[in-house]
Amino acid sequence: MLKNSIGNYTGKLKKNRFLFAELVKRDFKIRYARTSIGMLWSILNPLMELLVMRLVFTHFFGNNTPHYTTYLFSGTVIFHFFSESTREGMTSLVDNAAIFTKINVPKYLFLFAKIIQSSINFLSIFAVFLFLCLLDHIPFTWKFLLLVYPIILLILFNIGAGLVLSAIYVFFRDMKYFYGIFLQLLQYVSAIFFQIDSFSDRVQKIFYINPIYLYIRYFRKIVINSEIPSLGFHLLMLSEVIIMLITGILIYRKYNMKFLYYV
Repeated sequence: MLKNSIGNYTGKLKKNRFLFAELVKRDFKIRYARTSIGMLWSILNPLMELLVMRLVFTHFFGNNTPHYTTYLFSGTVIFHFFSESTREGMTSLVDNAAIFTKINVPKYLFLFAKIIQSSINFLSIFAVFLFLCLLDHIPFTWKFLLLVYPIILLILFNIGAGLVLSAIYVFFRDMKYFYGIFLQLLQYVSAIFFQIDSFSDRVQKIFYINPIYLYIRYFRKIVINSEIPSLGFHLLMLSEVIIMLITGILIYRKYNMKFLYYV
């Protein structure tokens, strides 16, 4: 089912590629309209967050953590990408209701446009992340190429989560505020600024339920420890992505026509 759905979505995306490209361009223009430095804000936001977290948490958690700046930034950049993609994706249907209620176009195009925009921002931040790794005297190895795996999976996970959130937001507008609270909680349980080694084995296993922690841990394993995660770890990440995508696709299929009556 997942394979057929992805093939169907890809086919429609190719058919509507002009509209899709225009949506991405429009979202960029609207987002950075009337700002002095434009897209640089997408880089400055996580950098400023990193600076604050380093100033606040270094004294408490950084003394025994090697390459603590890289440790922090690997968590910050992943969480910021997830947070931005899902926040923007959640309102994509409602924000574009004036278009798809008048023109018969695939509704997920609006979500995909938001995810592409966030992904471009992420790649800009990722370039800065690599530069900071150099400043932190992190040795670059061929294993860095494996970072493509969590990046691709995170993009797919964001699409799945965006499908779920955007559908819920159509019927339940308070979701926007509940999700903001959820993201704050998620940030603290993703081990962005601390290590989980001090917890018991049972508690450490609970962290693996959190998909965002898996992506952060993968980055840290490759970049800081120069270790390749186990096959089981790779499969766990992939399984969570598949579950999220299937959930999002099923919700869109079920409520596709009802969206028109609630936006």
